[in-house]
Amino acid sequence: MKVVITAGGKGTRIRSIAGEIPKAMIPVNGKPILEHQIALAKRYGFTDFLLLTGYLGNKIEDYFGNGSSWGVTIEYYQEKEPLGTAGAFAEVSDRLTSDFWVFYGDTVMDVDMVRMLDFHRVHHADATLFLHPNDHPFDSDLVEIAGDGRVSDFHPKPHEGYFRNLVNAALYIFSPSMLRHIPAGTKCDFGKEVFPQALALGTNLYGYVSAEYIKDMGTPDRYEKVCADVASGKVARLNSRNKRPAFFLDRDGVINREVDLLSSPEQMALLPGAAEAISRLNCAGYLAIAVTNQPVIARNLCSLHDLQHIHNKMETLLGEAHAYLDAIYFCPHHPDGGYPEERPEYKIACSCRKPKPGMLLQAAREWNIDMSASYMIGDRPADVQAGEAAQVKKSIMITSNTANALLEAVNTLLQ
Repeated sequence: MKVVITAGGKGTRIRSIAGEIPKAMIPVNGKPILEHQIALAKRYGFTDFLLLTGYLGNKIEDYFGNGSSWGVTIEYYQEKEPLGTAGAFAEVSDRLTSDFWVFYGDTVMDVDMVRMLDFHRVHHADATLFLHPNDHPFDSDLVEIAGDGRVSDFHPKPHEGYFRNLVNAALYIFSPSMLRHIPAGTKCDFGKEVFPQALALGTNLYGYVSAEYIKDMGTPDRYEKVCADVASGKVARLNSRNKRPAFFLDRDGVINREVDLLSSPEQMALLPGAAEAISRLNCAGYLAIAVTNQPVIARNLCSLHDLQHIHNKMETLLGEAHAYLDAIYFCPHHPDGGYPEERPEYKIACSCRKPKPGMLLQAAREWNIDMSASYMIGDRPADVQAGEAAQVKKSIMITSNTANALLEAVNTLLQ
């Protein structure tokens, strides 16, 4: 399976770091970023590369040659003029006759490529996009997906309204059918033109959501950060094959102000200190996962669509404060009947409603969480009991609707 790397960038914004070399050749901890990417792919058994070069492309060819020194095979295509992130793919379509990877040559990452490829194949996708939350969604291109991961919409920056914090991280798997959406000899961009057009034509686009490390190093500040993250081992540590610790957080009264039977986005307001607390978890390398009982669904006070909009507002407010949740799990059930408007299909005794640990255990399976190093923070005994049943390291209760209560708890546990 071929790995295609777009390596034609000039690196104008980062030129003060490296001078006159292609952006993809800028060294990260002693090796060009391209060398890190080739090593990553080879680790997962992908050894066939096509490098799409442009500015000073000869320096890339002089360094890597045919790839034999790295135990891989490398071929090249050099653009005569810049064709954007997508345009050059139309020029090499005859070399892309089966599914292939797309890397951007300015990206530092460490992802489980086999796991992502399995997702792509299970869903019979025409394209799979790597998606993740970040701490600046307000100036990022956001992707909307359905429950099965199918892409339903794109929201290029700038955007208004409330959206889930899912950012296109510029790592893809394509089938050759995607190439028909790229016009020959034309400068175009995957995010702005190719993907929206493909979606409008009914193409099967899927989003693969992961908390693994993937960042571009397009500015001096970002460059310094990714270099530090590589050196500290953070980049490798966040690969999904490695177990990670998490903080499980109740929603109402812990992250946002509790309102009785909260059922509309207008009622959603973050508690003071909550965003700062979650940002601390993000920086400390913990997964931040909300687990919340939402009987408003069973009582038919709120639809699943309405609940998603409420969560979109919460994620938007957190993003504005440079914080993010890695995932949100909710239980829509309630075992007690008797409400005239209730939805009988949700009036069941389930395994996910706290104090049962179902949501935490599901998250542990899906995110490869080390429960022995994880914590649960809630504002009710049922939250504490759910954490204990899931065998987290510590499960604590804070005072509901109290400013900075979550922040103080996080600061104490991180000491």
